[in-house]
Parts: sequence; C-alpha cells; structure tokens
Amino acid sequence: MGTVSVGATINPTIKALDKSNRERWDQFVLGCQQATFFHRAGWQQVIERSFGHNTHYLYAEIEGEIQGVLPLVHVKSRLFGNSLSSTPFCVCGGIVAITEPARMALESEACELAEKLGVDYLEMRNSEAVNTEWPTKDLYVSFRKTIDADPDVNLNNVPRKQRAMIRKGIKAGLKGEIDSDITRVYEAYSESVHNLGTPVFPKKYFETLKQVFADDCEPLVITDKNNRLIGGVLSFYFRNEVLPYYGGGTSEARAVKGNDFMYWELMKRACERGIQIFDYGRSKKGTGSYSFKKNWGFEPEPLCYEYFLVKADKVPDINPLNPKYRLFINMWKRLPLSVSKVLGPVIARNLG
Repeated sequence: MGTVSVGATINPTIKALDKSNRERWDQFVLGCQQATFFHRAGWQQVIERSFGHNTHYLYAEIEGEIQGVLPLVHVKSRLFGNSLSSTPFCVCGGIVAITEPARMALESEACELAEKLGVDYLEMRNSEAVNTEWPTKDLYVSFRKTIDADPDVNLNNVPRKQRAMIRKGIKAGLKGEIDSDITRVYEAYSESVHNLGTPVFPKKYFETLKQVFADDCEPLVITDKNNRLIGGVLSFYFRNEVLPYYGGGTSEARAVKGNDFMYWELMKRACERGIQIFDYGRSKKGTGSYSFKKNWGFEPEPLCYEYFLVKADKVPDINPLNPKYRLFINMWKRLPLSVSKVLGPVIARNLG
C-alpha cells in the first residue's frame, strides 16, 4: 500500500486492515451514514474462515484519522471467473468515505490492485451511482421501510391480502423463538434453497456469522403447535435497523403460511425492541422474492453495481435468471437434499 496524492496538500494514506485496527474500522463504519452492516470488519474474518478467499480490506487515513474504507474480496473460480468484489455474499460494500480525496484514493488503489491481480473485473456494490463512466448492472433492488413502535400499526400498514396470510399463520398456532445457535435456521434454509435449485452455503458459514457478530446476528425459528420446525431466518442488526438475510421454510410452511408469519414475527419483535427500519434485503427484478416483498407494501430501491473491466469485455451475468444456468438449476432440484448439502458448499463458495 502507498500514499496517493490528491490535490495540493492532502495526501490520503492507504493501509490494509489488521487485527489492531478492527475496532477503529468499525467505529468509522458506525459513525459514517453511508456505511452498512456489510462494511463491518467482521466480514473479513467470516469470508476468510468460511470460504478461504483472499481479502484486501483497505482504509484511507488523513492526518491519522480514518476517512474511508473499502472491503475487497478476491474470488477466483474455474466455473464463474476471476473477480475482485466489494463485497461478495453482501448486498453492499462499495467505498464509503467522508472526504472526496479519500474516496478517490481508495478507488485508484482498488483499480491498481485489480490490474495487478489480473482479474476479469472489479465490482463495486453501491446503493447509489458513484462512477458514471463505469458500466453498471441494474438487476438488483433493495426493500427498506420505516416501521412503527406499535405492532398493531405495522400490521394495519401491511396490504390487506398479505395481512390475511399473516393472520392465517397466527390462527394456525405458529410461534417464534430465538435460538442460541444456527442449527434449526440452517435446516430450514437449506431445504428452501434446494427447492429453488440453488446450491446451499456451508453450515460453517452460518456458524461463523454467529460467532463473529454475536448478538447482532440473531436466529429466529418458527414452529407449529406440535413444535415441528416450520421456518427460520438469520437476521442482522445494525444501528436502528434489522436485516432478515438468510431465511427459508420447510415443506410444511406453505400450508400454514409459515414464511408470511415468520417475517411478521421478526417485524413485531424488532419494533418492540425499538428498531425503526426493516430492511427486507436484496431481490432480483422479476423474481418471486421481489413480488413477495412488494406485497408487503415495500417499494423497490435500485442498487447500482458498477464495474471496472480489466480482462472482461462486458459486465458479468452470473445469476439464476441467465438461461445458460437453467438446466443446472432443474437438475439441482432433483438431487436428494442430503446430497445437495454435500455438493452445494463447494459451488456456493464462488457464488457471492
């Protein structure tokens, strides 16, 4: 890393995150309005331990104070290419900075690193457009909404048809509880993604998320009146927000509207503990999850993923909507769940 001269007198110094600076990094992230849960330093440990990818967590200092951060992960795959991304497995992760010189210095350092590593492209996952000269992908949107402190107000704010689905779950006797570990959430999640034809992440990834983020990573489990597992969701907490991130339902969920009840139970619990923002997360346009979240009265907000092309000549299209992956998805759905749990993590580690 080096010193990048920007302007006549300000020279941001780019440094790499290490153990001694994790607390400083997170203090900056917590205080920077642009920053998200996905900018936290803990993601470096999670990704390295769970997937073995090389990380480059960079920060810019001006006069001894952190002015900007940029988490980068190098993912090299025979199937899906060679990329440097900020940040895989996360909704966001692009540069957040409180000064323009810091932002420019981090961007310059990232582009140089991408060329040095010989990747196909550098990906910046931004919530807003930053570099208008770079090609973009507008496939993804996020869904966020302010929630009331009163659960009854929130329920009444849910559109009528969706509210009826929630009430069916309540009448079915579903109940929620917080688990101390991720075992049951992972069971429900892995069954759900298998049914969608998507390779499942390794259980170790979920365990590491819980270990690293502790109380800010919460497993909520839904069971029926006979204590059978219906669904589960792993949620992140950041500032005044809750982010349901990995969730799913078992085969029994559809009949009792388990997923509808699960997200309502999470919203109810969140508002009761003073959380003000419910972040429903990222969805691809034109998918079932996109429609599901709109049915709750959430409006999509575009995410702007920007690309600095190095060896690639166009923006990557690695997603289940790409027709060339359709055969694979259909074959994956037919695999026994036990087999998908063994093979899935080998593939999913490169699908950030």
